[in-house]
Parts: sequence; C-alpha cells; structure tokens
Amino acid sequence: MNTPVIETERLILRKFTENDLEALYRIYSDEEVNTFLPWFPVKTMEEAKRFYENRYETKYREKNAYHYAVCLKKDNIPIGYVNVSMDDSFDFGYGLRKEFWHQGIVTEAGEAVIGQLKKDGIPYITATYDINNPRSGAVMKRLGMKYQYSYEEQWQPKNFPVIFRMYQLNLDGNESRVFDRYWKASTVHFVETGDLI
Repeated sequence: MNTPVIETERLILRKFTENDLEALYRIYSDEEVNTFLPWFPVKTMEEAKRFYENRYETKYREKNAYHYAVCLKKDNIPIGYVNVSMDDSFDFGYGLRKEFWHQGIVTEAGEAVIGQLKKDGIPYITATYDINNPRSGAVMKRLGMKYQYSYEEQWQPKNFPVIFRMYQLNLDGNESRVFDRYWKASTVHFVETGDLI
C-alpha cells in the first residue's frame, strides 16, 4: 500500500484514520464547503463513519492510495483533504474547512502531493470545477494546471446539469496529451477563450 506521509513547511499529509472521525465530520458536514462537491454533506457522526469507511478505508486497501488528510503540524488534526483517483482520469480533488480558506493551504498541500505523484511516475492529473466555483479554478492554476475544455454533465447524486471546466497537468513531459473522456461523454462540450477566472 502506497500512501507515504508528506510534510511541508506548515502541514502533515497523511492517511485518515478512525481516530479522525470528528475532524472528518467537521470537513464533510459543512454545507458551504461541500456545495460544489459530488455528495451531500454528512449530517451525523454515523454518516461520517460510513463516509470514512466507503471513501477512505476501501481506498487504503488498494496498491496506490493518494487520499490525504491535510493536517496542520501544530496538532496533526485534519482540516481538509487532497485526493487523487487511480482511474485513467487521475482526478485531483481537494476540500478545506472554511475557516482555513485564503491561507494558501490547499496550494501548499497540492504542490506536495503533485511532487509525490511525479516521483511515483503518475503521468498526469486532471481536475474539474463547476463554473460557479472560480476559487477552485484559481487553485488549479496556481498548481500549474492548464485549462483544456468545458463540458456539461448531469451531476450525481445531486441530479442537476453543471458546466465543468477541465484542467490538466502533464507530469511526464508529454505536453500534447489531453484527457478527453469527459469531452467524448458529453454532447455539450466547447473550448472557452479569454481569462476564465
């Protein structure tokens, strides 16, 4: 199993454990934090436990599991997460409790995880954001990701249409590669021009 602990100037990035359920609940229960994420906020500690088991415990059984709790060094308590899926999208996702927004924490954590992915030979990452959530796009840009295209998806489980912007960072030097699965899957897809944020 490959989830190496990573340390940065301010942060420890590590696996979530069952001891983190209260912290996990605080991250995943906040409606504002979870507005643009593909799940409903958890409402109880029991739901948080199920979320942990389904989203983290199962991932940690896989060979490579880049599902990190983002913790401040001073107390090692999770305040957010950075996750990278191991399917062909290598989807890069993140979230942070809102009292820690605007401090560069997700960028610092993201850069560290990207460094680890590069070291481990992951060829690229993608990330998408709802066009109504430009702050998330700003993080992608700060991490060196580049806009590729936009597409519409009927978003589940929330079940409403969303226009997503897809960003990509090629880690292996193959700058011409564009991950096109979302483009092909959506009948509504296009390339926007100009400054997107």
